[in-house]
Amino acid sequence: MAPQKDTPFRSAQMSMVQLYVSNEIGREVVTALGELGLCQFRDLNEEVSAFQRTFTQEIRRLDNVERQLRYFNAQMDKAGIPLRKLDLDVDRLASPSTSEIDELGERCEKLEQRISALNDSYETLKKREGDLTEWRWVLREAGSFFDRAHGNVEEIRASTDNDDAPLLSDIEQHNSAADVERSFSGMNIGFVAGVISRDRVAAFERILWRTLRGNLYMNQSEIPEPLIDPSNNEAVNKNVFVIFAHGKEILAKIRKISESMGAEVYNVDENSDLRRDQIHEVNSRLQDVQNVLRNTQSTLEAELNQISQSLSAWMVLITKEKSVYSTLNLFSYDSARRTLIAEGWCPTNDLPRIRSTLQDVTNRAGLSVPSIINEIRTNKTPPTYLKTNKFTEAFQTIVNAYGTATYREVNPTMPVIVTFPFLFAVMFGDFGHAIIMLCSALAMIYWEKPLKKVTFELFAMMYYGRYIALIMATFSIFTGLIYNDIFSKSMTLFPSAWEFRRPPGDYTEGQSVEATLNEHGYRYPFGLDPAWHGASNDLLFSNSYKMKMSIILGWAHMTYSLCFAYINARHFKKPIDIWGNFVPGMIFFQSIFGYLVVCIIYKWSVDWSSVGNKAPGLLNMLIYMFLQPGELEAGAQLYSGQAFVQVSLLLLAFAQVPVLLFLKPFYLRWEHNRARAQGYRGLGEHSRVSALDGDDENDGLMNGHGTSFDDGEGVAMISQNIDEEHEEFDFSEVMIHQVIHTIEFCLNCVSHTASYLRLWALSLAHQQLSVVLWNMTLGIVLPMNGIVGVFMIVVGFYLWFFLTIAILVCMEGTSAMLHSLRLAWVESFSKFAEFNGWPFAPFSFNTLLEESEDLKEFLG
Repeated sequence: MAPQKDTPFRSAQMSMVQLYVSNEIGREVVTALGELGLCQFRDLNEEVSAFQRTFTQEIRRLDNVERQLRYFNAQMDKAGIPLRKLDLDVDRLASPSTSEIDELGERCEKLEQRISALNDSYETLKKREGDLTEWRWVLREAGSFFDRAHGNVEEIRASTDNDDAPLLSDIEQHNSAADVERSFSGMNIGFVAGVISRDRVAAFERILWRTLRGNLYMNQSEIPEPLIDPSNNEAVNKNVFVIFAHGKEILAKIRKISESMGAEVYNVDENSDLRRDQIHEVNSRLQDVQNVLRNTQSTLEAELNQISQSLSAWMVLITKEKSVYSTLNLFSYDSARRTLIAEGWCPTNDLPRIRSTLQDVTNRAGLSVPSIINEIRTNKTPPTYLKTNKFTEAFQTIVNAYGTATYREVNPTMPVIVTFPFLFAVMFGDFGHAIIMLCSALAMIYWEKPLKKVTFELFAMMYYGRYIALIMATFSIFTGLIYNDIFSKSMTLFPSAWEFRRPPGDYTEGQSVEATLNEHGYRYPFGLDPAWHGASNDLLFSNSYKMKMSIILGWAHMTYSLCFAYINARHFKKPIDIWGNFVPGMIFFQSIFGYLVVCIIYKWSVDWSSVGNKAPGLLNMLIYMFLQPGELEAGAQLYSGQAFVQVSLLLLAFAQVPVLLFLKPFYLRWEHNRARAQGYRGLGEHSRVSALDGDDENDGLMNGHGTSFDDGEGVAMISQNIDEEHEEFDFSEVMIHQVIHTIEFCLNCVSHTASYLRLWALSLAHQQLSVVLWNMTLGIVLPMNGIVGVFMIVVGFYLWFFLTIAILVCMEGTSAMLHSLRLAWVESFSKFAEFNGWPFAPFSFNTLLEESEDLKEFLG
């Protein structure tokens, strides 16, 4: 039988397929299937290590290319060159051929060598520039020291600032300096000059003093400008030092200590004329190095600028190519036939698209042997595939956060699209706050594409749920009109149905005024009458109204959830679940809480003032229905024959407990014994399929009955190669499971109904918090007059508006959303959904690029 059309109400029907592909077009086939995103492949080489698989060498080669691309990106970050990011919504990359990937790999290899060579040259030149700069400072400071010995500090510093000027101002000064130098040489006194980091100077001096026992004279000066350290490209403050000592051994020891402390020692000639020549030589070499350095840097930046235009696209292509070969490593390779064999899951309704894609790849390759795809009959549980669009995706994510639905069971997302926002709106019922939320949601939808690029995590979460916020705001507008509440104030859209008995001016302050309903039968047509706002019994009325409304909504929510259990049981052809769980459970629930809802509606429909009796309390009625069956308190009678009806419903509810406990376990036991007597396999006995190697965690029949099954749509899946080792039917285990289910169901009927009272509590809390905020901000400043009043009104408005957004919209909205989420997960899903499925994770390039953390910096 042809598969049914896929609907969002159930997961898509899945098929296990076996794929035979020629090795020549294996890469092209997987690439086309990756673009399609409809196949989830199994690993047929689980016993083969990752290093022994067929396409390991290709993956290693691509890993190397990916390393090179990341090296280029690091160099661009270092040079401050912006990366041109790729927008996949605009830029669609065509799948490259194998030769194009090879060309890209070769190009990256050459670019890496060139960039690396330029980097090495730049770093070498940078280090050489630093050394020459330090040498120049040493020559300046060492020459200044010799001149300071004769009191020529100012003149020498002025002359050495200009490197082309002579060291001494005249011949006399030159001769006197020469005399000093000759005296040094005559006394066999030498010196060591160099540069050391400023933070090491103190330690350097102590080590020299202790090592040489004071037999030295040290002079130092600070270099006014910080020097660049080429190793880490950071600015470092350094000092120039000149150390005089007696003897070659001591000088050698000073050099060793200097090198051990990270100091650089430079050659400085004792003769002033030679020092001047050294300065000219250093300046000339430094200028040449700086010229070459600038040329090298401009060449490097030009190369990186060119790479930055294509780097993102290259990274995406290499990532996709790696995923293709990783997927090919899951295939089994038949070396004799040069054929790749793959197995996996795909949607049954999409099989024609997959076959057409395979045919197109074969035709483009010009091969005479087509690729073959066959369906495999299996007893494995297929994955759950729920198709979504950008509107339903966020709602489906809410459901998936609770668990993955069992294959082909009712998908809770469809009812959640309505119930989740509506229950939120019941707690968030304020027209003004809903308008603010609606405007925010519409803004995020209108500017959908530009806002998609915002990476701020909190905003990204809000953006992802923009359609949820839209529906929640829409329902909140409706409930805000029902409550007649806008920023804690009421709206008089229609004339009130209440009339005061006397004019408001006829009473004194503090005296209450009663109102009566319109005698002509007029009632407020929509929502809550504005006359209730500001009334002394407003809170009492709202409490009663919203509490009963919460019970009714909870009853309706759980009733339809129980009905889904019937739909699931009927779909999977499990009548015992209908008669053993659904029917007695529904009777139990409706006999107690369905009866309570009927009493609430009946109480609302009776005009108790015209009857002449006081309206009975329903809470006490329900309590005494259990504590004192058949007896009614004085004034607690709601209708005639109430005691008999309550006793009958109570007995009917209690009668369902043994049905829930024993019907399903004893029926399964009887069915098992009958099947064994007729020679068939028993319940829970698994069979295996050779195509799947019998190692899947989801081993076993889909519905757990025998060697074949029907998934509810007439598609037979026949098992093969039955394993004789099987588990026997365990009645005690089934019985324990059913006892737990019965206890949980009966207790949950009470606790879950009470849980819906949060709708009442949060709705009142939101309303009262809004009233308090108004009274403490605008309520204080509105009566003020004059210029001060205007100023205070402006300040009060901004304060009120900011706190409204922060507290009432954001914080209260988040709280209401979490409570609504709990009602969906616990009170609704637990009534019908098993959530024993496993998600369908197809090989898809789109999913790969969206979920890859490594590509986020390359994609816009």
